[in-house]
Amino acid sequence: MSSRSEAITCEFCIALQVRVLYCITGASSLVLKPKTTDDVSRIMAHCDKRHLAVVPQGGNTGLVGGSVPVFDEVVLSTALMNKILDLDEISGVVTCQAGCILETLDDHVAERGLAMPLDLGAKASCHIGGNVSTSAGGLRLIRYGSLHGSVLGLEAVLASGEVLDCMSGMRKDNTGYDLKQLLIGSEGTLGVVTKVAILCPSRPAAVNVALLACNSFADVLKTLQKGKAMLSEILSAFELIDSASMMAVEKYLHLRNPLSSGEFYCLIETSGSHAGHDEEKLTAFLDSVMEEGSVCDGTVAQGITQQKDLWALRERVAEALLREGYTYKYDVSLPTRHFYDIVVDMRRHLAGAAVLGCYGYGHVGDGNVHLNVTTRQYDADVGHRIEPYVFEWVRGRHGSISAEHGLGFKKRDFIHYSKAASAVAWMKRFKTLMDPNGILNPYKTLPE
Repeated sequence: MSSRSEAITCEFCIALQVRVLYCITGASSLVLKPKTTDDVSRIMAHCDKRHLAVVPQGGNTGLVGGSVPVFDEVVLSTALMNKILDLDEISGVVTCQAGCILETLDDHVAERGLAMPLDLGAKASCHIGGNVSTSAGGLRLIRYGSLHGSVLGLEAVLASGEVLDCMSGMRKDNTGYDLKQLLIGSEGTLGVVTKVAILCPSRPAAVNVALLACNSFADVLKTLQKGKAMLSEILSAFELIDSASMMAVEKYLHLRNPLSSGEFYCLIETSGSHAGHDEEKLTAFLDSVMEEGSVCDGTVAQGITQQKDLWALRERVAEALLREGYTYKYDVSLPTRHFYDIVVDMRRHLAGAAVLGCYGYGHVGDGNVHLNVTTRQYDADVGHRIEPYVFEWVRGRHGSISAEHGLGFKKRDFIHYSKAASAVAWMKRFKTLMDPNGILNPYKTLPE
C-alpha cells in the first residue's frame, strides 16, 4: 500500500473540502480490528515505518468527520477492544479498554451502585475511547463536569508504536506533567487511546424530571439561575428546547408535548440520595419560578415511563429534523446570555434563502447550543451563507466553534476562530513531536 500521509496540493484540499463539507463520506482498502494494546502497538510501528496513514475509529458517531478516512487511510477500529478490566467499588474507578460501549459500561457499574459520569444520546453505540478522544460533554456535564476531570488514567499507543502508560486510579497525583490531558480531546491525532480509568459517581437513588414552559429566553435565564441556586447539589441536567424544535418532534415523531404552550421549554433533572429531600427542594423551586412568572406552565414526571417520555422530547430533536430534510448541524459553546441569540440572528441572516427552519436546543446549563438549519436537500448557497458567518459570530461573543464534537475534518480550518495563532502553532509542534511522519489521523483537527 502506498503512503497516504504525503502532502497534497492546496487546490486538491479545497476541492475535497467542498465535496465533504456537509456530508462526510470516506472509503478505505483496509480495516484492522486489534484486540489488545500490543496489537495496536505492532500495527502502528508497521504503519509508521512505511508511512501509512491510520485513522482510529470507535463507534463512528461523530459529526465532524473525525473518524472517517479521507484518502484511503488504514482504519484502526477498536470494536474488539471491549473488555471491562476492573471495577473498584470503594473508589468508584472503572478500568476498561477503549472499545467498550458507553451504555454497556453504565449497565456494568450500575450493578455496583455507580454511574458513568457521561451520558449521551449515542450511548448505545459510541465507544469510551472515542468519548475520551473527543472530550465528549453530554447531558449531565453541569453535574459531573468534563472528562478532563473524570478520566484518572489513560493508556495510548503513539504513532511510533510506543505505549504511553498514564494509567492511574488516583484522584490526586502531582508527580510531573499530566500527559493524559494532552490526549483527551486530541481526536486521535497524537495517539490511539487503548485503555482508560474513569471515576464513577454513586448512582442516584432518587431522580426527578420536570418540563417547564417559558415565554421568553430572558425567563429561561431567570429559571436557570434560580435552579442553580435552589437545586444546587441535586441539579443534574438543565436542557433547552425551543418551540420550533418541539413542534418538529411532535410533527415528525408524533411525540406528545404535555404542556399547552411556550416559546421555550426547559427540561430539568434532579438526582440525589433521598427522595423526600429532593422532592421538597424541587417543589420549592417550582413554586418560586411559577410565582415570579418566569415559568408559565410545567409538569413533573410521575414514574420512570414518564421520565423517559419527557427526555425523548429533548433527545430525539436531531432525529426529527432529519425527517424534515437536509440538516446543517453546528455544535457551539457561548456565554449563557448569548445562548439563543445565535438562533435569532441566524434566522435573520438566512432570510430569503431556501431554508425550511432554523432551530436551537441543547445544554443551556453549560452554554452548549445545537444550532440546526434545514433545507429540502443540500443547498450550496445556504451552506456558504452559514459558513464562515456562524464561526465569525461565535468568535465575536468569545465562544467556541466546537463544544463537544471536536474539529475533525469539517472544522479544522476554522480553529483560529477559537484559538490564538500562538496556541495553534504549539499544537502543531506537539503534533510534529509525537507524530513526526504525520500518519495519525491526518487532515483532522489542525489546519494545513
